[in-house]
Amino acid sequence: MAVAVSVLGGGTARQRQTDLMRFRRGWYDCLVRRADALFELTDALLAAGPVISLPYLSLDGLHRRGHGSTYAALAKGQVHAEAVRALLAGSLPGTSCPVFAVDVSVWVRSDAECSPGRGYYYHPSRHSAGQPIVAGWAYSWLAGLELTTNSWTAPIDARRLVPGENPSTVAADQIRSLLRQRPQLGVQSPLFVFDGGYDSVRLVLDLTGSEAQILVRVRSDRSFYADPPPRKATGVGRPRRHGAKFACPDPATWPAPDSVHTCTDEQYGAVTVQMWHRLHAKTQQHDGHGSRGPRPIVPGTLVRLTVARLPGRSRAPKTLWLWWAGPSGTTPDPDPLWRAYTRRFDVEHTFRFVRQTLNWTLPRPRTPQQADRWTWLVIAAYTQLRLARTLVSDHRLPWEQPLPPAQLTPGRVRRRFRHVQAAVRTPANPPQPCGRSTGRPQGTRRGPAPRHPAVKTTA
Repeated sequence: MAVAVSVLGGGTARQRQTDLMRFRRGWYDCLVRRADALFELTDALLAAGPVISLPYLSLDGLHRRGHGSTYAALAKGQVHAEAVRALLAGSLPGTSCPVFAVDVSVWVRSDAECSPGRGYYYHPSRHSAGQPIVAGWAYSWLAGLELTTNSWTAPIDARRLVPGENPSTVAADQIRSLLRQRPQLGVQSPLFVFDGGYDSVRLVLDLTGSEAQILVRVRSDRSFYADPPPRKATGVGRPRRHGAKFACPDPATWPAPDSVHTCTDEQYGAVTVQMWHRLHAKTQQHDGHGSRGPRPIVPGTLVRLTVARLPGRSRAPKTLWLWWAGPSGTTPDPDPLWRAYTRRFDVEHTFRFVRQTLNWTLPRPRTPQQADRWTWLVIAAYTQLRLARTLVSDHRLPWEQPLPPAQLTPGRVRRRFRHVQAAVRTPANPPQPCGRSTGRPQGTRRGPAPRHPAVKTTA
C-alpha cells in the first residue's frame, strides 16, 4: 500500500524531487478515510504561520476546505498505521552503520477529564502538586539518527503507551517491526540507543534472535558482575552464578579494561572510551519475579565515556556509563558507540520542533485515537521537510547567520517549503460543495460526557 522512497541525498535534484512526490503519494494512499482533508491538513502544517488553535490551519491557502473538516478528519478519519510505518522505513537514508534512538515523549492532558486512556508519567518541566508527574498520553518514538553535526532525525514510528505497559517492551516491539520491514538496513547490524530509564536486560531478552545492537545509559551507582570462576571438581553446594563485583562508583573494583579508545573531537575535546566485556547485572524486574526461579543472566559490555568539555556549556562534564549488547559473536567498536550516544540528543531537538513549530500538542482531542491520527500527520509533515532539505535555498532572518545547504535546519526548510509544494503538486481531490448542514435535531440533548480518571499504576 505504501510506496518506498529511494535513498535520501542521492541523485540529481530532479530525482530528489521525484522521491518527495513518491512519498506524498504514498502518504495519501495510507489515508483510508477522509484522505483529502487529512492530506491538506498535513500541507497546512508545513506552510501555515503561527496558530493558536486547530481551526486556524484551515485559513491557509493550501487547505481548501472549511474549518469543520479539520475536526471531522481527526474524529472520523482513518490512517493505516502499518502502511505508514512501511512508508517511513522506506524513506530512511542509506548508511553503512544505521543508528536509531528510542525515547518517550508525553502529550500533557492533565485537565482532560473526559479523555480516556490517560496515565501518570514523568515530565521534566510540567509539575503537578509539586511533583514532576503529569497526566496525559505517552508516545514511544523511534527515529533514525545521523552521525553528522545537525539537528535532523528520521522518525519512523510513534506508538502510544497504554497505562501499565512497560516502555522497554514497547520499544522492543517497535524494533522488531522495523527489522521485519527493512531486513537489510546497512552493512553492519543496526544500533539502537536508549537513555536512562530503560531495562537493558528486558530489551535483550525481548530481542533474542535479532541482529539488533542496543546501547543503554545506566546509572553511575550501578554494580555489575563478571562470570564466576570455574567450579572445583570437589566442590559442594550450589554453583556460583556471579563472579567478581564491578562497582561503578568504586575504582578499586575495576579490573584492567579490555579495550581503551582515545580520540580528539572538535566539540568534546579529548574523548576516552573504556570497555569491559562479559559483565552482567543482577536483574530485579523479570518475568519470573516471585517464582523463586533463577534470575536471567545477560552478559554485555560496560562502557565508560569521559570527555574534556561539553559544547556550549561551562560546567565540568560528568562520566557516562553505558551498557552494550549485540548479536552473538560480535564485539562493539568504541568509536561509533560514543558518537551514536552523543547524537541521541538530536531526538530532543525533534521533540521541541514538532511541539513548537508543527503544533504536535496544540490540539485538544477527546479520544486517544484522534491523538494517534494527529501524531501520524505530524510525522509525515516532518519527513517531507527532511526529504526536501536539499531542494530549498536558505531563507534566513536578518539576525541569523547564513548556513550552507547541507546544514539547513528544519525551521529554515519549512520557511521555503511552500515553493516546493507548488512544484510537487498535491494528490488530494478538490472539495465538493455539499450544502449547509442541518445541524443537531431540535430538542435533542447529548448530556454530560463521561469522565475518565487517569490510570495510576503500581510497581
